Amino acid sequence: MRDARDVLIRPVISEKSVGMVDENKYTFWVDTAANKIEIKNAVEKMFKVKVAEVRTIKVKGKEKRVGRYVGKTPDRKKAIVTLKPGDKIEGYAGL
Repeated sequence: MRDARDVLIRPVISEKSVGMVDENKYTFWVDTAANKIEIKNAVEKMFKVKVAEVRTIKVKGKEKRVGRYVGKTPDRKKAIVTLKPGDKIEGYAGL
């Protein structure tokens, strides 16, 4: 089993993801090879909370252009973690 810090890369801090905290949902960028069970175990271990549900989204990289050269940003994976009622992650926006 991988270390929790290898699975969770960083939290997603956007207007929408911070608004979902009121619904007890937290969003993280995760390793592209991580599955839902690894994500659940990593969140429970790092933050000492109980996870009710994990949803994952694969985000395709965008094509970027610098002059005549075309490149692509890497593909990423995002996880939306729903915690059980009563649990919350302190200082989520400041991670």
